[in-house]
Amino acid sequence: MTTHVFRIEGMHCGSCALLIDDALEDLHGVRSTQTSMKKARSTVELDTSLSTPAEVIATIAELGYTATLA
Repeated sequence: MTTHVFRIEGMHCGSCALLIDDALEDLHGVRSTQTSMKKARSTVELDTSLSTPAEVIATIAELGYTATLA
């Protein structure tokens, strides 16, 4: 397991953060996720043998947000 921090652009409220957390929790290999709208960040504990940071970024992008590794 490794922990990755992603900067996220486009969140406007707490519901945005919850939406991102829900989507990431469904991604195979994500053990935990904590997204903060105020900090514009998401901290993801990830098993990189099952999913990659690029897949996390793609999942966030599918929701309409822009994510980059911090």
